[in-house]
Amino acid sequence: MDAIRTEALTKYYGRIRGMENVSLTVERGQLFGLIGPNGAGKSTLIRTLLGLVRPTAGRAQMLGLDTVKDRERILARTGYLPAEPAFWPGMRVRDVLRLSAELRGMDCGKAAERLCRRLELDPSRRADQLSLGNKKKTAIVCALQHEPELLIADEPTSGLDPLMQREFFALLSERRAAGATVFLSSHVLSEVQRHCSHAAVIRQGGVIAAGAVEQLIHTGARRVSIRGCVCLEGLDGVRDERVTDEGADFLYSGDMDALLAALARGQIQDLAITEPTLEEVFLHYYGKGGAENDARPA
Repeated sequence: MDAIRTEALTKYYGRIRGMENVSLTVERGQLFGLIGPNGAGKSTLIRTLLGLVRPTAGRAQMLGLDTVKDRERILARTGYLPAEPAFWPGMRVRDVLRLSAELRGMDCGKAAERLCRRLELDPSRRADQLSLGNKKKTAIVCALQHEPELLIADEPTSGLDPLMQREFFALLSERRAAGATVFLSSHVLSEVQRHCSHAAVIRQGGVIAAGAVEQLIHTGARRVSIRGCVCLEGLDGVRDERVTDEGADFLYSGDMDALLAALARGQIQDLAITEPTLEEVFLHYYGKGGAENDARPA
């Protein structure tokens, strides 16, 4: 049974498109990253999966249950980390954590204490006086203290310092080891490449690529970095070229023999040919027509 499955999932806000024909599968136990810039449709997809908004068309399942018909049963087994957490004024962190647990009919006191200690979060602080980072820590504890089968996190590391980001992903690794699934959205491509096993690229409300992170990176293109002098004019397959007085740097997806022949005609002092990063692959996808906002009239 898949943790998440969507079939042609579509959401319009009147005539404004939020997402369209999103078909996606997240298997149990994966740490799955949804990547795209602001406005691409990431939050719309997450809100629809959680039943916070109803889809215009299509269908979705989480943990084998329908996200519309079985919303409460799904939420009982799911943790949610919003991009911008907000709490009732006047409450202290410990009150927020206790309320979150009581809404689920659970006693999560020991787990909450352990998570607060790991995240260096003071439960006696007033929630409405917290910094963004400490608000995010509070939301992380709320999302994880009941040990959910599925965690959905929207831009989870925004506001966290590098040490807390590392601790957060350590917590996610522990949840995965216990059999949980993690679905997170991010525009920080390096963290998706470093931590996620699978990912999808979303653009203008639709998924344009999905699969194992290693497969997404292996597009057949190579990053070529040259120190020296070489003429690339007429060489097919060169893109994102950056030329300086010291050399050139570009992505290459053409014939390798043609590249080597061009290099042989130059004066090369140093050469590196490597796999592109996920960021370069992402920019390649978004370069096809531009990274336009997905919220537009149909």
